[in-house]
Amino acid sequence: MTRQVLLFISVLSLSSVHGQVSYSIPEEMAKGSLVGNIAQDLGLDIKRLISGKARVYTGDNAEYIELNKERGVLLIKDRIDREALCGQTTPCALHFQIILENPMEFFSITVEITDINDNAPSFEKNEMKFKISESAVTGAKFLLERAMDSDVGVNGLQSYSLTQTDHFAIKLKDQPDGGKMVEMILQKPLDREKEEEMSLVLTATDGGDSQMSGTAQIHITVLDANDNAPVFTQPIYKATITENAPKGSVVAAVSAFDADKGAHSKITYSISNTIADVRDIFEINEFDGHLKVKENVDYEKARHYQIHVQASDDGGLTDSCKIILDVIDINDNKPAINIMSKTNVITEDSIPGTVVTMINVQDPDSGENGQVQCSINDNIPFTIKSTTNNFFTLVTDSDLDREIASEYNITVTCSDEGLPSLSSSVTLTLQISDVNDNAPVFERSSYEAYIIENNTPGLSIFTVKARDADWNQNARVSYILEDSSVNGVPVSSYVSVSADSGVVQSVRSFDYEQIKDFQFRVKAQDGGSSPLSSNVTVKIMIQDQNDNAPQVLYPVQTSSSLVAEMVPRSADVGYLVTKVVAVDVDSGQNAWLSYKLQKATDRALFEVGLQNGEIRTIRQVNDKDAVKQRLTVVVEDNGQPSRSATVNVNVAVADSFPEVLSEFTDFTHDKEYNDNLTFYLVLALAVVSFLFIVSIIAILSVKCYRWRREQMFYKSNGNLPVIPYYPPLYADVGGTGTMRQVYNYDVSGTTDSRMSDMKYVRPYSQSIISLDGTQTLAQRDTLINDDSGSQQKPPNADWRFTQGQRPGPSGPCNYHGDHIRWPQKRSIRAGGPPEMAMGTGPWPNPPTEAEQLQALMAAANEVSEATATLGPGTMGLSTRYSPQFTLQHVPDYRQNVYIPGSTATLTSNPQQQQQQQQQMLMQQQMAAQQQALQAQPSEASAQPEPPKAAQTPASKKKSTKKEKK
Repeated sequence: MTRQVLLFISVLSLSSVHGQVSYSIPEEMAKGSLVGNIAQDLGLDIKRLISGKARVYTGDNAEYIELNKERGVLLIKDRIDREALCGQTTPCALHFQIILENPMEFFSITVEITDINDNAPSFEKNEMKFKISESAVTGAKFLLERAMDSDVGVNGLQSYSLTQTDHFAIKLKDQPDGGKMVEMILQKPLDREKEEEMSLVLTATDGGDSQMSGTAQIHITVLDANDNAPVFTQPIYKATITENAPKGSVVAAVSAFDADKGAHSKITYSISNTIADVRDIFEINEFDGHLKVKENVDYEKARHYQIHVQASDDGGLTDSCKIILDVIDINDNKPAINIMSKTNVITEDSIPGTVVTMINVQDPDSGENGQVQCSINDNIPFTIKSTTNNFFTLVTDSDLDREIASEYNITVTCSDEGLPSLSSSVTLTLQISDVNDNAPVFERSSYEAYIIENNTPGLSIFTVKARDADWNQNARVSYILEDSSVNGVPVSSYVSVSADSGVVQSVRSFDYEQIKDFQFRVKAQDGGSSPLSSNVTVKIMIQDQNDNAPQVLYPVQTSSSLVAEMVPRSADVGYLVTKVVAVDVDSGQNAWLSYKLQKATDRALFEVGLQNGEIRTIRQVNDKDAVKQRLTVVVEDNGQPSRSATVNVNVAVADSFPEVLSEFTDFTHDKEYNDNLTFYLVLALAVVSFLFIVSIIAILSVKCYRWRREQMFYKSNGNLPVIPYYPPLYADVGGTGTMRQVYNYDVSGTTDSRMSDMKYVRPYSQSIISLDGTQTLAQRDTLINDDSGSQQKPPNADWRFTQGQRPGPSGPCNYHGDHIRWPQKRSIRAGGPPEMAMGTGPWPNPPTEAEQLQALMAAANEVSEATATLGPGTMGLSTRYSPQFTLQHVPDYRQNVYIPGSTATLTSNPQQQQQQQQQMLMQQQMAAQQQALQAQPSEASAQPEPPKAAQTPASKKKSTKKEKK
């Protein structure tokens, strides 16, 4: 054991050239023995060996060496027998690879197995027999069987020795192949009579440190004299044989002759000293010397054979020759493909040159038969490269595109260069993972769709379709209608696009006559993390529908005038009377018009061209034909369903215009040919009926109003005084008058004037003053227009009053309960000119009945309120005018009252006079109350003077006329 360790240390060597490491170890080392520190020799870290999952790759060979990744050393895994591993081949070496992953790397390792002297020489046969004639001459040669030693080099067979004989000696003869032929040389003649049988010991010795040897017994029988030994025609025969030659085929033939005669000349051939497998593969015919194939010849096991053939006669004389047989290699082995490492999935954006798979290929054939080239199938973005001897890598050759191919079945074919070439292949499946590198693509570069006008909103027009070559979420397509406008209107008001299906729907109903086509763009966008999009132009063309009837341009149909075409009585057949011209705003066949004669006074006289609308005579016009001819022409389009229009054509068959004029005077009043006459008559009747009903309602309203006014007047029992009417422009300019300012009044009466009230306001004020001693304020916005200025007859010439004779209000009043209110007016009466003061001027306007009635209502109200609420001497007028104003200033207007516009005079009855006296008596009792009222800060005394009302245009004109006079 110590000797083996020393031998191991002495022969261990290490070299690393271009990623290759070589070691040398002796055979028969114990398991677990150290081969070498591979991590140190390759310059690798222990962590790299562990993370890279380092492993030993030997292909199909047995694993004798193992890798300890934790220590980074190579160890003996199994006992190594150099003779079993390599036989006689020298040097003997183990070749394997160390493979690392992440990234992929591999290193070639060579371990040379050195021989030790562990095999002793041995003979195939332990006993050899010879028959030698006693007449054999000195120097005769007898070929002995060689000993076999599995060791090589110095440990192989070195020498032979022969013992227990004086007649023979051993002679070694070198061979071209390096071997040695053993011959036994006769040194001393034999004498059968002295020694018939001889037994010798042949010893073979090797040359190891501890020499080993083997022996064989040689039995020699001395025969009677046979003077001539067989002789081969040539000492060496050369032949060739192709491997896998069929069994029984003759490889070579040897020939020998013997000069003796008779039984001593008969020669037999046999295969002598050679290795054991030769006799298993070849055999020789002992009679004719033909060497034949017995078993299959394999070039990969032995490339040549040396076969020793011996020729013997019956006398025991022999001769030998050698057949050198070279085996010709044929290509009988396919390359063996071994996958060292591979990737199953790769992204489509991988750069060119990315390693996909590593492959090792082995072919045991020699020469060109063992030279291997690998290739892959065409038209794929991959290539295979040779890195070192019989090692290949599969790498990407160009950019990958999953949309073109999502999976590749890569067939790697490795072929040798033999004839015929043998190959083997392996298929690798590689998945390409997707990245979002493709925008959606529409099926067409542009779309055109048709829709019939008058469609229902929401109608599906067509579908745009885009496809995305990507996969999964990257291929999900959404459709978006891009913002644009059609004739200034957003396109979204015309159509909509479904985001999921791409269905284009109409939003509105289309009219071909308004819009015939329009364009918009639809965008398709995928769902990738960085979305890609594309767009397409869509053109919608509106198809015409027969929704418009033809329109007749000529002859023009009017109701106010009559147009007639004249045809002379001398007109011949085919005379062109006129031409009906019509158009149809539709298009296509919907606008193709045809003309037909629907009605005619005389159908036998005229015809209408079906296509052109020309009216022509179909016979000769004669004197019997009527002057007035009425033709009704129907213009019909070619739509489905068709629409039509009619036109009436008046034709006068005459030679002169006066004749036509006399016949067509009342032609327009012919009911038969006035289609619209009925409609207009019904319309006129409806309008007249409506106006009649409105007039009746207005008259009844006026009558009712007058009746109610009369009823209201009669309910006062005839006790209402009649007061004079003061025209709108009448004003007081004297210094002693009771009304220095212009006031406007609104009067409203109930059915009983005694329950009425009068309200007034101060100039430019909206306050309300109560006459019962309490002051209240209210805001009012009611504006009442002035009385109508209808003209009346001029008043009586004696109708005049002085300043002191003007009682009561001079304007319209509003009656609301027990209060008197004067609301502000939109139009305010202005005072009259100076000559109208003191009642001396003429009346600019006569009083109307309404104004007379208002004056009567005001007078009656003042009388009733003064009697009921106020003390003597006031009658409530001081509150409205001034504190100094009393009943003394008011004349007895109830005694003699003139009615405006009449010469009658009204006198008061005794009952009214008695009431007046009672009122005078009550005046003194109310004096105290009057003084209390004056002490209080009355708003009536502090009221600002109201402005004068603006004059109306009519009053301005009358004033100007008065001044001129």
